[in-house]
Amino acid sequence: MINATLLLALGVGINVAGSWGYIRDTLQGRTKPNRVTFFLWTLAPAIAVMASLAQGVTGAVVPVLSTALCCLAILLASFCNQRAFWKLGPFDWACGAFSIMAMVLWQTTKEPNVALFFALLADAAAAVPTIRKAWLEPRTETLFSYACGTFSSLTGLLVAKQLAFAEIAFPFYSVLANFGICLILYFRRRQTMGLSAEQE
Repeated sequence: MINATLLLALGVGINVAGSWGYIRDTLQGRTKPNRVTFFLWTLAPAIAVMASLAQGVTGAVVPVLSTALCCLAILLASFCNQRAFWKLGPFDWACGAFSIMAMVLWQTTKEPNVALFFALLADAAAAVPTIRKAWLEPRTETLFSYACGTFSSLTGLLVAKQLAFAEIAFPFYSVLANFGICLILYFRRRQTMGLSAEQE
């Protein structure tokens, strides 16, 4: 029997540790957060938490809430070092606009599952600029942080009491998103290292 409280506490602790690693690298100018992504990664999970709580979900939203708070801390850290942010282009703003549109659609419905769907859509749209950046410039991201995010999101799935959309949708999506970015960063770094070695 899984001790839900212990597992959630462990998940939140690891998420905080991963976020601290990202904040440290940001403050030192090694990591360059995409501000569009991290602003929306703060907002969309907050919406998901409210929608889930409206349906009586409690424990499974803890990792999602911790994600929102950690992303807010990273966003704020990006303003502390002028070299520690990703220059935004039309693609980033377009993804941000699509994400905001999904949140506006959430406001037009009071149906919790529909709200949660739009929150997921908004979060995914917000993730696209960082996924693109991870592919193009893998050294501007902190792989360890996404690995921690994967585990933290997984705890939300493990403590779910039922396989209901409101309870597992956001944690499941978050596991896929974080793990996907981990894979991109890992393989792209190996690839770019190989290319550098060949050029020498």
